[in-house]
Amino acid sequence: MTRPSTHIARLARWGVTLARRRALVGIEDDPNAPLQVRRLVRLARLATLTSKNGPRDYAGAFRAIGPAAIKLGQSLATRPDLVGEEAAHNLLSLQDNLPPVPFEKIRAAIEASFEQPLETLFAELDPVPVGAASIAQVHRGRTLDGRDVAIKVLRPGIREKFARDIQTYEWAAAHVEAMGGEALRLRPRLTIANFKRWTLSELDLRREAASASELAEDMAGIAGYRIPDIDWDRTNGRVLTIEWIDGVKIARREELIARGHNLEKLAETLVISFLTQAISSGFFHADMHQGNLFVTDDGTIVAIDFGIMGRIDRRARQWLAEILYGLTTGNYQRVAEIHFEAQYVPSYHSVGEFATALRAVGEPMRGKPVKELSVGQMLDGLFAITRDFDMQTQPHLLLLQKTMVMVEGIATQLNPDINMWDTAAPYVRSWIRDELGPEAALADRLKEDAETLFRLPGLIRRLEEKYPPKGGAPEPPPLPEIPLLTQRRERTGGSRLGYLIAGLVGAGAMLGASALGLI
Repeated sequence: MTRPSTHIARLARWGVTLARRRALVGIEDDPNAPLQVRRLVRLARLATLTSKNGPRDYAGAFRAIGPAAIKLGQSLATRPDLVGEEAAHNLLSLQDNLPPVPFEKIRAAIEASFEQPLETLFAELDPVPVGAASIAQVHRGRTLDGRDVAIKVLRPGIREKFARDIQTYEWAAAHVEAMGGEALRLRPRLTIANFKRWTLSELDLRREAASASELAEDMAGIAGYRIPDIDWDRTNGRVLTIEWIDGVKIARREELIARGHNLEKLAETLVISFLTQAISSGFFHADMHQGNLFVTDDGTIVAIDFGIMGRIDRRARQWLAEILYGLTTGNYQRVAEIHFEAQYVPSYHSVGEFATALRAVGEPMRGKPVKELSVGQMLDGLFAITRDFDMQTQPHLLLLQKTMVMVEGIATQLNPDINMWDTAAPYVRSWIRDELGPEAALADRLKEDAETLFRLPGLIRRLEEKYPPKGGAPEPPPLPEIPLLTQRRERTGGSRLGYLIAGLVGAGAMLGASALGLI
């Protein structure tokens, strides 16, 4: 177990880096932040001789700290309630780019992971990477049977580095949450726990391959969107080999236009594909930034990099769909009721008051394009009222919120006049009708009742095992209680106490008789 002094040393080093870039000024000025934390960040700023005035470079600070901090900063970009709107907006620009690892080390890592020479795996492998991120880097190669592939290789030692840093995040989060108040409501320990789970998944490239395979099955029927094929024979925990995609990055708007692509159609396909993943499947690509989406010559959007995936259970998806549809139609009362049903808002608050607060957030957006008001602004508005209604953070929805902001940003670049609500409303309406209509309710009830009936035999068998039948033998007669040797000490202790009491009583009787002249 890491010693507290080690955690403190790491935090002090990171704090100095953050303070030099004024990334802690927001916390220092936040009256809701715990007093102890505000004092510590102020001390860090003074120690670096940094004034409050000047630009605040949150993204640069996290990039300077290291790979784990880059990933943490990207996840905090979805938490304006935790880091503030300015920091969240700045962290959205945090790019996951680092200098590449020398090819000799990459080659050694591939050969060690497969326990065979590189030449037995690939006919060609370009030593110059096409991308180098905080966790892995990607090289273009060709298999022995002539297929062009992308080979993703973990950076040597990255798992150990992440493990060390995450231990310190957990230690710090536990101490901050113990301060109570606003820190307790924001649940930093659970936030770090989710970050740890996402990161561990991203550090196992077999799980990334499995995620890509699962998403490909879910999206098989969606026109205009697909997932590359996995080369399972050349994939393990540290190396992922996937189909090479020839296409244009979706961020290159002018090049897409030059190639004759319909940008409005691309934006709509992107939004519908995200809704299909999040609401229909409950399993979605949670790192859908511009660098991970390509457009092929036939207009198909192809996603890559499946290290971060989100998953939502069916009940939560139903709530999500109703919330989105309620906001698009202005049914704020129903949206408020869902928040209480899901126990996102404590029951001692008023449903009507919460509906009014939601109206203040949602009404300004209705009927306007994203370039005027956006989903991101809606989330900021929702975060602003969470404190008033004692809403705890819902970590299972953080990835969804992050992805919604990403999708909105890309869709807006493709089509500045897109209205996310108008685009989403028909899909959400259809899903609600199919999943929450009378037929769906009846089907769910029949399924639940049938499952209950099927469980009855097993329940009866377990009861019989616990209370078996008496069988053919007669009832045994009552048996006398026999003191055991193991009870001797207790019995002896009790007898000695009895002897002492009897002796005192006897002595008292003799003294009384002597005083009366009887003896």
